Amino acid sequence: MTNHSQPINRGTLATLFKRFLPNEQAFSLALFLVACFLLIYSLGGLLMPVFVSVVLAYLLEGLVVNLERLHIPRTLAVLMVFAVFLASLSFVLLYLLPIIYEQSIELVLNVPNIFNRAQKSILRLPQLYPKLINEQKIYQLMTAAQLELLTYGQRFLSVSAASVVGLASALIYLFLVPMMVFFFLKDKRVFLAWGMRFMPKERNLTVRVWEEVDIQIGNYVRGKISEMLILWLASLVTFAAFGLNYAMLLSVLMGFSVIIPYIGSTLVTFPVLIVAYLQWGFDGDDFTYLLVAYLVVQALDAVFLIPFLFSEAVNLHPVAIIIAILFFGGLWGFWGVFFAIPLATVVKAVLTAWPEMDKRPA
Repeated sequence: MTNHSQPINRGTLATLFKRFLPNEQAFSLALFLVACFLLIYSLGGLLMPVFVSVVLAYLLEGLVVNLERLHIPRTLAVLMVFAVFLASLSFVLLYLLPIIYEQSIELVLNVPNIFNRAQKSILRLPQLYPKLINEQKIYQLMTAAQLELLTYGQRFLSVSAASVVGLASALIYLFLVPMMVFFFLKDKRVFLAWGMRFMPKERNLTVRVWEEVDIQIGNYVRGKISEMLILWLASLVTFAAFGLNYAMLLSVLMGFSVIIPYIGSTLVTFPVLIVAYLQWGFDGDDFTYLLVAYLVVQALDAVFLIPFLFSEAVNLHPVAIIIAILFFGGLWGFWGVFFAIPLATVVKAVLTAWPEMDKRPA
């Protein structure tokens, strides 16, 4: 029995191996993907400036290509795009971040007042609804909330104490990332030629996967950045027109909320409504008007902006998107969440282009 089982097991393993890796191209592509994954996962902390520079250069490459189509030399096109990139980076660092930082500090310092006002409103609930809410439970909830508030305060102080290290890392990023972005754009062909030396000669499968991934990721990421900017500006104009406190901070949160589909827009609603309630309360008309305007902005984003920007983008099932966000976000944090859908696109492109994938029985 033992002598006959070994050939069967070996034959089964060989069949499975040939089924999933039917030729040399499939094996090379699988090896390349595993190597990239292990490299990013193991050295992500050390090489994160390089990865960020590669991503930024990839996004800016589309602008360079468009300028080249206008018969502008590549060197001049790279200089023009890089100048716009530096101007945008300077605007964020010198104008946008100071305002966000100032409003964040103001909001943190105002948390005790916010908590006291919320506490007074909550303590009125047993009087308004004595049959539904017990006063003792309210005090227990308030005590637990105070403990949580102290915990978050301690964490904030610890983050502030470690801000010196973060400042040093930020300075390194500010120096290295723009420099590497420029060289990645300028010497793109040199880097590609160097990378092709390590690729097999027969790489039709890899080229097919890359072409589909390039189209899908390019459309998605550029569309997502455009959506972030448009939603940020629309929210800023809306909040500033109503005179809402922390308008810049809340509008930036609105812009970043599009990174997490289906979840981000829900999460950012709470701080907007809380700030509006603490500023105006439920009695006046300002809160109602702001709520209507906020819902209109969200509806315009969902009904018009997303279909227009992502008409040619990747089509993934919502469950697949949520799984990708949870998986890649758990691996690489913010960048994992931001690139969860593009990374899921890579997986989809590999499965679509894999040899004999469409010939297997269901």
